[in-house]
Amino acid sequence: MTKTIPKVHIFGIPFSKMGMKDTVQYLTDRINAREQTHVITANPIMIMSALEKPNYKEMMLKSDLIVPDGAGVVWAAQKGGDPVAERVTGIELLHELLKVGESHHWKVYLLGTTQEIIEAAAQSLQMQYPQVRIVGYRNGFFGADEDDEVVASIAELKPDLLFVARGAETQEPWIVKHREALGVPLIMGVGGSFDVISGKLKRAPEWIQKLRIEWLFRLLQEPKRLPRMLVLPKFMLKVMRNKENVTKHIENS
Repeated sequence: MTKTIPKVHIFGIPFSKMGMKDTVQYLTDRINAREQTHVITANPIMIMSALEKPNYKEMMLKSDLIVPDGAGVVWAAQKGGDPVAERVTGIELLHELLKVGESHHWKVYLLGTTQEIIEAAAQSLQMQYPQVRIVGYRNGFFGADEDDEVVASIAELKPDLLFVARGAETQEPWIVKHREALGVPLIMGVGGSFDVISGKLKRAPEWIQKLRIEWLFRLLQEPKRLPRMLVLPKFMLKVMRNKENVTKHIENS
């Protein structure tokens, strides 16, 4: 099954222009057809990493679908004159897929963060979506020497969806490296979503999201994120200085 996805290239990174509803339908069709899809929920920090590190960009381009998770991505597409339909956040996409998954009795595996948080997240999701089967979960604290064992244990359970939350620099590269061996129809990195789902962190109120300052709300809860957040002004400056080239498909943007 092939469907042409409308895309906008932001500094060479191809973002889906689909809204949440179309994205969920597209992924549902692929899951049911058993066609593997690696979804990246990308933000401006990831775009900047791709611009600064060719290997990271190459890794992102190996994914099947990149959705505009960050408000800054939506803003950049707009400034470049080729807007996306709406912001498609990882945590909302996860919930929407599990809503659909109830009628299909999809099997789900959760990987990443601490054991305490992943257990709480699994319990919370199972209560919210009782017809979805959470077949397993594991914390994200394992080294490369344990990769094969972790991958084999997940593959054996044959989940339909795998949600991964590991460090920003390791999450997507790990998925790209092991996706074939995992054999899971849908694999998606979800960043800090399990922190919110477990109740450890609060999601920004809707009015804060609409003001596009969710990053500030999160920073106040996690001050250790400050070094990463300092990339955001650099991204905004780059967009403003290169408005005419933001959405052009230039490989060496």
